[in-house]
Amino acid sequence: MTTKSGRRIDNTLPLVWDGYAWLPERRRRAGGVFHTRVMGQRAVGLAGPEAVRFFYDERNVQRHTAVPEPVQGTLFGHGAVHTLDGADHRHRKAMFLSLTGPDGAASLVEYAGAAWDEAEAQWPSRERIVVFDEASRILTRGACDWAGVDVGVGEVPAVARDLVALVDGFATLGPRHWRARRARGRLESRFADLVRGVRAGGTVVPVGSAADVVARHVGPDGTLLEPRVAAVELLNVVRPTVAVCWFVAYAAHALHRWPNVRDRLRAGDAAYTEAFVHEVRRFYPFAPFIGGRAVRELTWPPTHGDRIPAGSLLLLDLYGQNHDTDLWKDPYTFRPERFLDRPVERDELVPQGGGDPAHGHRCPGEGITVGLLAAFAPRLARLHYRVPDQDMTISLRRIPARPRSGMVLGEVRRDSTRIGSVHSE
Repeated sequence: MTTKSGRRIDNTLPLVWDGYAWLPERRRRAGGVFHTRVMGQRAVGLAGPEAVRFFYDERNVQRHTAVPEPVQGTLFGHGAVHTLDGADHRHRKAMFLSLTGPDGAASLVEYAGAAWDEAEAQWPSRERIVVFDEASRILTRGACDWAGVDVGVGEVPAVARDLVALVDGFATLGPRHWRARRARGRLESRFADLVRGVRAGGTVVPVGSAADVVARHVGPDGTLLEPRVAAVELLNVVRPTVAVCWFVAYAAHALHRWPNVRDRLRAGDAAYTEAFVHEVRRFYPFAPFIGGRAVRELTWPPTHGDRIPAGSLLLLDLYGQNHDTDLWKDPYTFRPERFLDRPVERDELVPQGGGDPAHGHRCPGEGITVGLLAAFAPRLARLHYRVPDQDMTISLRRIPARPRSGMVLGEVRRDSTRIGSVHSE
């Protein structure tokens, strides 16, 4: 929409109001590519596998200056790998890839699985549990143990709350945002002290652990990261792991709404479990979109498309693409089998971004997310519990969205020996 003078109307307030639906709906009205202004800047919204490849080509789009300060001050941290481009980004990203490869991911899943089993053993003695909260504490315990970050048992709930706050407050300027900023200050201070201790030799961490690798990482100029920046990057290993609690709560929500998937999960069908995990990641809202900045004047689509001036924001519509009828038959139907019907291309499913994780900005921990959910979903499916009355609403106006109740389970008991029924009231 434009004014009489031809200037496009700023869409920041509609974005805040409409949440996840904002960009998909505007793109639909515009016929695919949506031109607007956001936070006073010219912006273009796009989606689709070709758009993903276009967006992640550094000749077209860079992240430098595109990540707004409120996101850096909460979710990512100032000086994080997400704000780098080119050789600097690839050098820093290599550190993360060394930690999150197949061996590292398998080790982290093992730590988190042990933390789950320890917590699960206590659930029958409790009247009820909240899946979101339990998962956040389990993942904090597992991720910190794996990363070499010493967190006492009594500290886990508070550290988990701070790690959750970093994710929960990045897309709002209300109380959640300021809670996230305070949490970041506490966590960065704690992690920077850890880095200093490792470098000084007073703190011993496992060789090859995330704490060890990040503390000793040197940049392209051969110097160590400043302790605060090292703390930011260590948090960027732990924080995304704990954010998987959103998907765990969604998995519990899916098991309640579509109980027919339970038996195949309980039976240990590995292919179906992975399909279920991908469908949870596709179907439920996580990141609404990601932004970059045009490094030169562009045209989209490249051969016969609209002009995009240099410096414009480009918004890649992740939620819209994951529900695009051109890619997914009946996209608002939860159907894990769709991932068994055909192989899905890398740039079709984009809940955590797209592109090549080795060279672009795609999340290097995506494999960890899949591994953790593949470990936790069958464990959830094997539990017997009652689902009490609660508000399971998932508001698409809230970013990041989550089941309002956090998914409350009552009278939980463990039974891995037989398939039984789960009932609600």
